[in-house]
Amino acid sequence: MAVEKIFFEIGIVIMLGTALAFAAGLLRQPLIIAYVITGLILGPVTGLVRNSDVIVSLSHLGVAFLLFLVGLEIDIRKLKSVGVPSAITGLGQVVISSTIGFIVLLLLGFTRVESMYLALAMSFSSTMIVVKLLSDKQELDTLHGRMLVGILLVQDVIAIFSLMLIHSIGQLSAAVIAVSVLKGVALFAVAFLSGRFVLPPVFRMMARSQELLFMAAVSWCFSLAFLASYFGYSLEIGAFLAGVSLASLSYSLQIIGRVKSLRDFFVTIFFVSLGLQITLQGAGDLLLSALILSGIVVILNPLAVMVIMSILGYAKKVSFLSSIAISQISEFSLILVALGVGMGLKQETLSLLSLVALITITIASYSIKYNSQLWGAASRFLSIFPNINLVKMETEHMPPEFKPDIILCGQDRIGYSIYQKLRQLKKKFLVVDYNPEVIKGLVREQVPCIYGDIGDDEIFGRLNIQGIELIISTAPDARTSSLILRKVKELNRRAIIIVTAYHIDDAVALYEEGADYVIMPHFLGGDYVSFLLEQFKDLNAILQTRILHIHELEKRKRLGHEHPK
Repeated sequence: MAVEKIFFEIGIVIMLGTALAFAAGLLRQPLIIAYVITGLILGPVTGLVRNSDVIVSLSHLGVAFLLFLVGLEIDIRKLKSVGVPSAITGLGQVVISSTIGFIVLLLLGFTRVESMYLALAMSFSSTMIVVKLLSDKQELDTLHGRMLVGILLVQDVIAIFSLMLIHSIGQLSAAVIAVSVLKGVALFAVAFLSGRFVLPPVFRMMARSQELLFMAAVSWCFSLAFLASYFGYSLEIGAFLAGVSLASLSYSLQIIGRVKSLRDFFVTIFFVSLGLQITLQGAGDLLLSALILSGIVVILNPLAVMVIMSILGYAKKVSFLSSIAISQISEFSLILVALGVGMGLKQETLSLLSLVALITITIASYSIKYNSQLWGAASRFLSIFPNINLVKMETEHMPPEFKPDIILCGQDRIGYSIYQKLRQLKKKFLVVDYNPEVIKGLVREQVPCIYGDIGDDEIFGRLNIQGIELIISTAPDARTSSLILRKVKELNRRAIIIVTAYHIDDAVALYEEGADYVIMPHFLGGDYVSFLLEQFKDLNAILQTRILHIHELEKRKRLGHEHPK
């Protein structure tokens, strides 16, 4: 009977979640909100789902599988390019947010113990939510996406260390801390050495069957998760390290494709569980406090990230897009306060933080979904933030009296081919890019370049638009393309303007605004394959094209280490 009840509750969660998600999709709203509302309806409102412990337990699997996939999709070489800045930003943000939050909470009348727990909990952001939303928008591999992954991983390490300290409270000593650090190093060593020496031959054998490949990947995920738990770390960190150790294998894409459906199921359960844990009894009394605390999270956390990244010398657009994504609290925040409740903290504190989670997750879902629009509205007000560049990053190479005929905005995957052709043709061109690693590589090669965002008035004013013949932008954001069109046409109506779009509606709108040509990568790919079909007269022609393509891919892969997207 108990099994039937559990089956019924999981079934009703999935059915109602699907219906509300479908409605949210029609209304173009974030699906996460639909899942949280599902939990609210089934738990606190109707009481249809009472066995929430099962749902909450399943939700932890969702977090683990999500972080497993994040690890699989992470290119460590690309994270190296933002490793130090993201570590500084993540650590600095937690210190600033928790310190200021603690003072504010004391002023609001919370006790010292409550203020300590809540301030620390409110300084963490959800890796689960940010990665899910960025992945949906295909922004996980952008510069701000990689920065966010780095920042969130630092936060997660601090959160896990905090949980370990709370577990060990009363027996805390230098020896306990040293043992914890050694266990962490051992866990990383197991993941790294296994990924280097053990897993490649094992997975070569397993790859003969797609089913075996899937089972082996999931088994490895659980193995490292169990090992992490045995060492006193969270299951989620073990799952993440399992993904990272498999990321370099040639079978990683097949594993990702197989695990994604499993992840989506458990992730849905996770967001539903958030709604189930909201307590409506006494919620009216807690609502004002929840709104105040939510305001602190939504304002203080992004502000801290924005200031730190600006000081490090990052372009304001990258800083802004990175900062608004962390305007919510983490699943670790709820775990931290739940542990506090077990050690004497009032139950109302957990209910209060659950309301804060619901409010901030809702706000963050919209902030990330509409981040480009928010940037367009806020960009003109962000000149107050410093750009000190403490890391002494080389931000440009501009020869004396250099006046370019062509400006290339964005030397990413599309822009790289254009950049190569401009060099072959010996054109006088200038590259504008807000990826510091791209600029560092160009400065090293003595290529004329400027670090910054083309939408920034200060950068735009330095480009001598009146004297150019052609401007090419590979930025996929339609608002940025529209801004470039308007500004260039105001100063130089003779200039040819080429911009980029990923959607037909955006391309048509840009043509109507006066674009001379709109690059659509998907269309160009299809056109090129059509061209190849005409060239493939026999097998030799195909093999020759194949060899040339492999050569070009290997060349770009080598350069990709210096010029990631």
